[in-house]
Amino acid sequence: MLERLNEAMEHIEGRLDQRIEAAELARIAMTSEYHFRRMFSALAGMPLSEYIRRRRLTLAGAEVLSGERTLLEVAVGCGYTSGEAFARAFRAMHGVGPGEARRTGAALRSQPRMSFRLVIEGSSSMRYRIVEKEEFRVVGKKARVPLVHEGVNPAIAEFVRGIDQETMRRVASLSDQEPEGIVAVSDNLDESRAEGTELDYYHAVVTGAAVPEGLDALVVPAGTWAVFGNSGPFPQALQYVWRDVFTQWFPSNPYRSRPGPEILRARLSQDGKEAEAELWIPVERTKA
Repeated sequence: MLERLNEAMEHIEGRLDQRIEAAELARIAMTSEYHFRRMFSALAGMPLSEYIRRRRLTLAGAEVLSGERTLLEVAVGCGYTSGEAFARAFRAMHGVGPGEARRTGAALRSQPRMSFRLVIEGSSSMRYRIVEKEEFRVVGKKARVPLVHEGVNPAIAEFVRGIDQETMRRVASLSDQEPEGIVAVSDNLDESRAEGTELDYYHAVVTGAAVPEGLDALVVPAGTWAVFGNSGPFPQALQYVWRDVFTQWFPSNPYRSRPGPEILRARLSQDGKEAEAELWIPVERTKA
């Protein structure tokens, strides 16, 4: 998988002056566009579109300083339809406009080329199992919240605090299958998974029961799930398991992610400092 990802990276480098389609990159990597975008974000630490933008503006910086082409020609070569749009993007990355950079020879920022490799440390192993589930429902209370990669998500914390105990008792009583009890469900995420983009968050249970009045529900089709166990400091251990799944497990196993909600079942220690977690990710087998 990593070898094919690096072939896709070479494709990007050879076409920075052209339109780059994520679907074509996914084809080179021999995976779905959905999985390719998620894999890239997890490995690179930024969305695919942001990396391509930064690489283009890095090369543009060198051309601006060289003075061999007009600023408009540099802008068009980077895919911008106007000098103004190019100037805004250039300033956002480099901290200075292209005209000023050319006049003063300003120091500019650079986005290095990326390549991926798998580092095998052998110090730990991931606990996982594969589960086939029939159609089920996620039932509870729902909110639209921003994505936070590290630390406590304030929007989720405030939302959960606002759910009254009687409602939570009603929700908890509906749990009738794995993962059991109250779970945190993330759905309808932006494909970039960039910090601050929004997602649907459910404080809910997994059930086959009918949906009571006043509760929100999400119908989840039958499918395959990879279930990962993890424990450690809260909330870091819960957030790191997502990173480890995409940077370690997927490149080493014949599965890829598929569209669907991600379900986290977490149990906190009495002092709230430690957590034991089980993360459910919708997956499908890759072709041999």
